[in-house]
Amino acid sequence: MAAKNQQTQKPNKRKQFSSTKTDKDGSKSKKPKLLSSTPSSTNPSNKLLKKPFNSSKPKREHPTHSKFKKSESGNDNKELTKRERRIQAKELAEARKKKRKPHYTLEQELASLWEKMRRRNIAKEDRSKLITEALQKMKGKIPEIAGSHVSSRVLQTCVKYCSQIERDAVFSKLQPHLLTLSCNAYAVHLVKKMFDAASKKQLAGVISSLRGHVASLLRHMVGSVVIEHAYQLGNATQKQELLMELYSTELHLFKDLASIKESRLIDIISKLDLQKSSVLRHMSSVIQPILEKGIVDHSMIHRVLIEYLNIADKSSAADIIQQLSGPLLVRMIHTRDGSKIGMLCVKHGSAKERKKIIKGMKGHISKIVRDQCGCMVLVGIVSMVDDTKLITKIIIRELQTTLKELALDKSARRLLLQLLHPNCSRYLNADGLASLNLTVPSLSSKNESEIKSKKLSRDEESSKEAAKSDIPEENLDEESTKEVATTDSDMEATESGKGDIPEENLNSAEGGKKDPSLRRRELLVNSGLAENLIDVCIENAEELLTSNFGKEVIFEVAKGGSDGILHPTLDEKLNNLHEAIAELAAKPKSDESEEEHVLENFHSSRTIRKLILDCPAFASSLWKKSLEGKCQLWAQGHSSKVVSAFWESSDSEVRKVAKEELQPLVDDGTLKIPETKQSANEN
Repeated sequence: MAAKNQQTQKPNKRKQFSSTKTDKDGSKSKKPKLLSSTPSSTNPSNKLLKKPFNSSKPKREHPTHSKFKKSESGNDNKELTKRERRIQAKELAEARKKKRKPHYTLEQELASLWEKMRRRNIAKEDRSKLITEALQKMKGKIPEIAGSHVSSRVLQTCVKYCSQIERDAVFSKLQPHLLTLSCNAYAVHLVKKMFDAASKKQLAGVISSLRGHVASLLRHMVGSVVIEHAYQLGNATQKQELLMELYSTELHLFKDLASIKESRLIDIISKLDLQKSSVLRHMSSVIQPILEKGIVDHSMIHRVLIEYLNIADKSSAADIIQQLSGPLLVRMIHTRDGSKIGMLCVKHGSAKERKKIIKGMKGHISKIVRDQCGCMVLVGIVSMVDDTKLITKIIIRELQTTLKELALDKSARRLLLQLLHPNCSRYLNADGLASLNLTVPSLSSKNESEIKSKKLSRDEESSKEAAKSDIPEENLDEESTKEVATTDSDMEATESGKGDIPEENLNSAEGGKKDPSLRRRELLVNSGLAENLIDVCIENAEELLTSNFGKEVIFEVAKGGSDGILHPTLDEKLNNLHEAIAELAAKPKSDESEEEHVLENFHSSRTIRKLILDCPAFASSLWKKSLEGKCQLWAQGHSSKVVSAFWESSDSEVRKVAKEELQPLVDDGTLKIPETKQSANEN
């Protein structure tokens, strides 16, 4: 039945209508005919639509016309040679330059004099004559031609080698036009040369003339170079005078307010009773255009940013850190304040921002790690950032190719030593350790509302407990104040680093969530850096031991690092390193050789001594291979420090091995040991 119904049912099709409509009589309707495109001859208005025939258009003449025929002589249309065309073009160019440049002839004369006066093998008298002649030619026109590409170079040479009287004359002519010249791409070098050659009085006058224009010049790509140069040359008072203009509108307008002794912005605000919100608005209006243009290379801007972050609220500080996180930060970390900004960005930046910072350093790691300030940013990264895979990929891989040079470099070794022995005051100075603990106040401290809510909750809990234990209401306030005092003291202890968090883990507590020892192991051991570093130490043991900076790296590696981080995995490699050092010490002593023995060298003898005292495994290896039966030979000079270390060692087995041979030397007075250490070992 179902099949039958399907056959009987007809498919519903949509009715199709023809597009043409039929009239009542059945004939199809047609569209009205269009007017003919050809204008009728009867309509006179159509004549106006025709394009008029241009009878004045010249007809194309045939090449055989008499105008194109050569003259009988054939010299009129003769083509010029290449040399003649080149000479003609040069003459035309010279003529155009003379019209365009009013002092073009003078510049050509000065250029010829400059080629003579800038030679190195010229006599001083001849050079002074040429300089005097050049200054005479420029007399009355110095401000006009100072911005020229050629004349500015001539003036720089004149200012450098001329007499003091001539220099003062040039200075007096250019000083009224200082602001204009500071923004010129060519004259800026002349202005810097003037600053370098200026006396103290002239420099003070120049810096005072810049007042009121510091912010505008800092926003200029060329003018910012002049401000930075003046900032570097000025004394502390002059530097403060330049900075004050950027802090507040009041300090910008009134010169007397800027002459206070306080240097920190927080102290200035409190002393002058300035509104913090007004200061923030003014500083943000100064800083934002500078950051948008990317003018972040100057130390003056870095100082302003540090002061801004100290007083900025949470959103403003986070916005600045977000703007700086990336390739822009690489151009800032070469200064002391710029390095601090870099570490603040690493510490308070999000995971995404830290990733941008590290990726922005790609390709520049070897240069950054050798910089005195830049290396501290890398130290902060390996101490705070939890993404060890990214650090290994971008930073560690680039460092592994030049480990020997890094170990011998004064600044670069700090990164290796931070991984081997973190936060050691022997390798990082007080300023470096303090910079690792820097924080932005608004981003690190808790909100007041949160603190108040916690205090209220504690008060409620204490009141409930008091009600349960029937404590009188008079004693409730005392107990609550005690609890608040204890919690406040705990917060102060954690902030100062004296709480439950160890000193080495203080940075990681704020900067990252990963365990510091685990982070170190992943960066040092799992990445293969430690293995490569041990191989470099084995190959260059003598050079590292006798170096002033490399000795510390080889000492930490041979010791196994802080907390023995290298020992479980790389014991075999470390034993090879101990044997390599022992082989160097086992070389015979000879007075004829020019190279100094490692036991007699100042640096290497002290390093080997420390290894004997701190690493018993190395001490036993050195004794068996190098010093057994030869102590009397090395009992004097720098080598005596090495021999006496066996007697002073805190390890009983090391003392026991060497005591039989060293006892006669101590009794004879050949080997001198301090009485305090000798009595301590006897006990």
